[in-house]
Amino acid sequence: MPLNRDCLGRSTTSGEPFEVTRGDVRRFATAIGDRNPACHDVAAAAALGHRDLVAPPTFLITLGMSTAESLIMDPELGLDYSLVVHGEQRFALHRPVCAGDLLDTETRLDAMRDAGRNELLTIVTEVRCAGEHVATSTNSLVSRGTAAPRTPTTPEA
Repeated sequence: MPLNRDCLGRSTTSGEPFEVTRGDVRRFATAIGDRNPACHDVAAAAALGHRDLVAPPTFLITLGMSTAESLIMDPELGLDYSLVVHGEQRFALHRPVCAGDLLDTETRLDAMRDAGRNELLTIVTEVRCAGEHVATSTNSLVSRGTAAPRTPTTPEA
């Protein structure tokens, strides 16, 4: 069953700010195998001009998916999550995210389109710290087999 295109443009916010802790940065960096000393050692981060540990760029996925959940799990959208695969993820960073940052997010369902028998959803998350635009995350999801059936076109005589 096709997704409800009336949900396009809906957005949600994180509500409470997310505090990036040194533990968060270290755990995430370790989990993805990032050995950059600025992610693990405060002195190394300071030597590079940062005020605290620097989160790996992909750290922001942890924020975007938590706010996106309320959009994509909305029954009105009609998304069957068992049919979803991750399509693509992009990050545009305007400055490094550091331990101690208090981040707010706004996530919106930015685009929906058919691709064959599938539907592609684009979810955009804007990340801010004290009003400063820190990053934009763009996430694409594929809803497999849910596009409306196409009617064959008849060649003109």
